Amino acid sequence: MRRGRREKVENNNFKKLMFLSGGVLVAIIATFIITFVIYNNKLKDSSYSSLTTEKIADLVPNTNDYINETNSYIEEASADIGKSIEEAINSVENQDNETTKTEDKAKTENTTTNTTKSTNNEKTKETNAKPEKVKDPEFSVPVEGENIRGFAKDSLIYSDTLEEWVTHLGIDIKAERTSVVKAAEEGKILSIKNDPRYGLTIVIEHVNGYKTVYSNLLTTEFVTEGETVKKGQSIGTVGNSASFEIVDTPHLHFEIIKDGENVDPNIYLK
Repeated sequence: MRRGRREKVENNNFKKLMFLSGGVLVAIIATFIITFVIYNNKLKDSSYSSLTTEKIADLVPNTNDYINETNSYIEEASADIGKSIEEAINSVENQDNETTKTEDKAKTENTTTNTTKSTNNEKTKETNAKPEKVKDPEFSVPVEGENIRGFAKDSLIYSDTLEEWVTHLGIDIKAERTSVVKAAEEGKILSIKNDPRYGLTIVIEHVNGYKTVYSNLLTTEFVTEGETVKKGQSIGTVGNSASFEIVDTPHLHFEIIKDGENVDPNIYLK
């Protein structure tokens, strides 16, 4: 019985011894592991520190060189950017100029075309528009009196002064000496002259190629050459200055000319 108890006690002691031995072994292993880890870390730190101390200068580029190189890159990039911007601006300006030139050219062409069309339209209107017809003059008797000699362009009449048969390109209106002679129609004084055949003479130019001639006058001081006169305006006085009709009684020798040809005044006088 005692022996059995003793064996049981020994077994328990052996188990305790084994348990303690195992605990000590685990502690030793753990201590070794911890020591290895700590040493390994110190070794790494030491290597990194050596690398940093010895080679950090070689690994890190020179600050000034880096800055200069960076500035160089920046300047080159800026120059390139500036050139690109300038080229872009020039391109836009050139495009704007071309567009402006094209627009100006188009405007000029349109203006020219419109002007040409307008001119052509005006010419067409002028062509289509009928010109306003100017009425022929309506002549009145230049002096009151008797018609003593008629128009004889295509026939002959006897001249007491020349004592022969002659043509007569006007009419003779009998009037007292110094009787006032009036313009038969509105017009311009073309000439005042002393004709060798018909004496002191006034010629008035009218519209549509008409002229009137007033001869055998005594005076012409009422008008001057180039003056515009109205119908019925006083232009002179009756006299006897015509050498071809000096024998005749005082009268006005009156002619009407149309486009350079003498016509019968009796047809036109009203």
